[in-house]
Amino acid sequence: MSDTLTPDVIGRRVEVNGEHATVRFAGVVPSVAGPWLGVEWDNPERGKHDGSHEGTVYFKCRHPTGGSFIRPNKVNFGTDFLTAIKNRYVLEDGPEEDRKEQIVTLGNKPVETVGFDSLMKQQSQLSKLQEVSLRNCAVSCAGEKGGVAEACPNIRRVDLSKNLLSSWDEVIHIADQLRHLEVLNLSISEAERLRLPPDDVLRCAAWCPGLEELYLESNNIVISERPTDVLQTVKLLDLSSNQLIDENQLYLIAQLPRLEQLILSDVGISSIHFPDAGIGCKTSMFPSLQYLVVNDNQISQWSFFNELDKLPSLRALSCLRNPLTKEDKEANTTRQLIIASIGQLKTLNKCEILPKERRTAELDYRKAFGNEWKQAGGHQDPDKNRLSEEFLRAHPRYQFLCLKYGAPEDWELKTQQPFMLKNQLLTLKIKYPDQLDQKVLEKQLPGSMTIQKVKGWLSRLLKVPVSDLLLSYESPKEPGIEIKLENDLQSLRFYSVENEDCLLVRW
Repeated sequence: MSDTLTPDVIGRRVEVNGEHATVRFAGVVPSVAGPWLGVEWDNPERGKHDGSHEGTVYFKCRHPTGGSFIRPNKVNFGTDFLTAIKNRYVLEDGPEEDRKEQIVTLGNKPVETVGFDSLMKQQSQLSKLQEVSLRNCAVSCAGEKGGVAEACPNIRRVDLSKNLLSSWDEVIHIADQLRHLEVLNLSISEAERLRLPPDDVLRCAAWCPGLEELYLESNNIVISERPTDVLQTVKLLDLSSNQLIDENQLYLIAQLPRLEQLILSDVGISSIHFPDAGIGCKTSMFPSLQYLVVNDNQISQWSFFNELDKLPSLRALSCLRNPLTKEDKEANTTRQLIIASIGQLKTLNKCEILPKERRTAELDYRKAFGNEWKQAGGHQDPDKNRLSEEFLRAHPRYQFLCLKYGAPEDWELKTQQPFMLKNQLLTLKIKYPDQLDQKVLEKQLPGSMTIQKVKGWLSRLLKVPVSDLLLSYESPKEPGIEIKLENDLQSLRFYSVENEDCLLVRW
C-alpha cells in the first residue's frame, strides 16, 4: 500500500508478515515524520503498547501490549474474492504459449491475437469450479460488481475462514453472486474473534437461498429474530465459540425444518429447556435435528440430558469437556447415565451405542435409583404407584424403564454390606441345571471378581468355550428367583451376590 491514507481505513482488517490486525488509527504521530497506521493485533503478544505514544493516546486496545504503529507501505489490506480465486486456481501458461499468435475472425475481419488460447483456458477453469477454499488468502472484499457471477457461476462450496473481511456487507456482496451456493464457511480463529461487527446473521443468510451448510465459528453472532424466509434449506449450522449465543436465541432457530446438525461448542451454554413438552413427551422444536455438539461448555446438571430426550430425531450427541462429563475415573459411569437418559441415542461422543451397552446402562440406572424411586412413592404394583412430581422431573425415563424391564424388586435394592478387604471371598455353590451328571461344587470367589473372569475360570474347569457359558444366580433368601449375570465387565458384588448364594452355569 502507498503512504497516502484515507479515512475509510479505520476498522479495516489487515495482514502484516502473516499476522492479522485491525486498523484503529491513521494519521501523523508528532515527532516522527510521515503517516502511520495504528493497529490492534489479534495476537496481543505481537504488539508493543496500548495505543499510546509519549503520553498521548492515539487509539485504545483491549490488551496493554496489543498495539503498534506501522508504516502504510508495510500493510496488506487484502485482495478481492475473484483475484484470490485466480491466484489459487488458475494454471498459468508458460512464456512461449503466452506469446503464441492466433488468427480469429470477428465479423468479416480477421484479427491477430496473442494469448487468446490462454485467456479461454483460464475462463474455462474458473467456470468449472464448484468447490473453492480460500482459507487464509487475505480476502477483504467482493471486488467488481458482477465479476464473480460471470467468471465462477457454478461455485457451490466456499471456505472463507480466517480472512480479512471487515463487515457482513462484503460477505453479502460475495454470496449474492453465488446463486448455487450450498456450503459457506466463515469461521475465524480464536484470536480473531469479535472482529466482525455483531450484525444479525440472518442478513447474510438471506442472500443464499439454497444454502445447506453454514459455518460461523467465532463471529460474535447474534440471532435477534425468527428466520421465517431464510435458512430454510440449511442442514448443518456451526455456531461454535459465539459467546453471545444464549438459550433464548436457540429458540429462534428451533423451527428450521431441515436442520440436522447443530454445533454449539464453546458458547457457554449450561442449560436448555423445551417448555412445550411435558415429562415423557417430545418437543416440536428442532424437528429434524439428528446430531448435536455441545463440547467445551458449562453443562453441570443432569436435567440438560433429560431435556435432550425430548428431541424427536436426535440420534448422535457429542458433549466432551463439560463439568459433568470431564474425563476421569467416573467417565464410564457418566456415559452410562447419559445413554439411559436419552432413549433414542445411537452414538455418544462419536462412539456407537450397541444394544447390549444400552440394555446394561438402562438396567444399571434402574437399579441405581431404585431406592429413591421407592421412597418417592414407587411400587411394584402399578395401581399403587404414586410417584412424586419431583422424582418424575429428575428421572423422566424411569417409569418407561420400569415398563421395559419391570419394576425393581426389593431384593435388587438391598444395600451391599460393607467389607474391609477389596478381595473379600464369597462362598458359593456352583450348579449346572442342564447337566445332571455334574456334581455341585462349592468354591470361594472374590466379590470383586468380574463375570468375565468367572467365565474364564469355569471355561478352564469345564473345558467349555467362554462364549458358550451363560451365568445366573439364586439366593436362598429369594427361592425361585433367578438373576442373570449378563454384563461381563461387572463384578459379582455389583449383582449383590452374597455368601451361600448359588451360581447357575449353563452352556
